[in-house]
Amino acid sequence: MKNISIIIMALMLSVGSLFTSCESLKNTNKTQRGAGIGAAGGAIIGAILGNNLGKGGNGAVGAVLGGVVGGVAGGVIGNKMDKQARQIDEVLPGAEVERVGEGIKLVLNENAVRFETNKSTLTATAKANLNKLVPVFKEYPDTNITIFGYTDSTGSADYNLKLSGERAASVKNYLASSGLVASRFGITGLGIADPIASNDTPEGRSKNRRVEFAITANDKMLEDAKKESGN
Repeated sequence: MKNISIIIMALMLSVGSLFTSCESLKNTNKTQRGAGIGAAGGAIIGAILGNNLGKGGNGAVGAVLGGVVGGVAGGVIGNKMDKQARQIDEVLPGAEVERVGEGIKLVLNENAVRFETNKSTLTATAKANLNKLVPVFKEYPDTNITIFGYTDSTGSADYNLKLSGERAASVKNYLASSGLVASRFGITGLGIADPIASNDTPEGRSKNRRVEFAITANDKMLEDAKKESGN
């Protein structure tokens, strides 16, 4: 419940009163619930509706990647994502790359993008590693990328929520400054939600200060896949 409360707080701070009733949540479309293309608010809604927080799942990122096209078109998209995931793994072996549904979950942990306590600035090592991703992202322009920022549990929940958003924004701004189209990126901060390590040790807290990417097909890729599959 604590994680879900943090997600709801992030929703309120990020997109205000986007939905005002349970009926509104029921009426969100597949794109809003699953793909979360270019919308941080949609990503958070997807996390809540996905009901996978605190249950060993992929958290908010997994929820964004939960939208399934299916059929031959889904297979076409999946093949492209398989190729992109392999390339990311090759250029940045320190990151965690996982194919989820018809998208890619990418965790930039302390081995790839490390944040100091209370800071959102990118280190020289972080910039060097992000530089390795730029050519891959340029090769696949028909994907959208939602960036989630996280913190360790040090400090208040409100402070960490703000800090995590700043971390996500730092990564987006750097990638955009490196020649990628800024509109491809959505960002949101999730504070202390979904820790991947114990916050009881310095090592664990360092791992939790991270960003995660949800890479999904944009509308053009979806349409092209349907045409290619004959749908």
